[in-house]
Amino acid sequence: MKLSATLYVHNTREAVPFYMDAFGLTLGYHEFFPNGTYLHAALLNDGQEVFAVSESQNDAMVSLMLGANLTDARPTMSYGIDFASKAEIDHAYTLLTQGGTILRAIGPLPWCNYCADVVDKYGVCWYLCQ
Repeated sequence: MKLSATLYVHNTREAVPFYMDAFGLTLGYHEFFPNGTYLHAALLNDGQEVFAVSESQNDAMVSLMLGANLTDARPTMSYGIDFASKAEIDHAYTLLTQGGTILRAIGPLPWCNYCADVVDKYGVCWYLCQ
């Protein structure tokens, strides 16, 4: 069994290269909407899909997922990325925090010596661990 994830975000033409840079991924299979945004963009690590990105076109669904009062919203899910080195996590952390929100700064937890929780500028919650 494999869990697949698709990130539904606005401005996928910017988000796809952003995530490729943050996580060292390559672009796999992809299709565009007529307006030039991504219908589907598979992002790969060593030829294996890590997650896909698709242009969010349903603001009502986003509001429902986040709750009516967005100031009290909390993530119901985070995407965990395990990194091979501190340099990799530091690079991702630097990019993801630009315009994003740090939920927990890099530091230790009982199960991980170097980890953080961040919501990026696209509203995606990430758990970073090395």
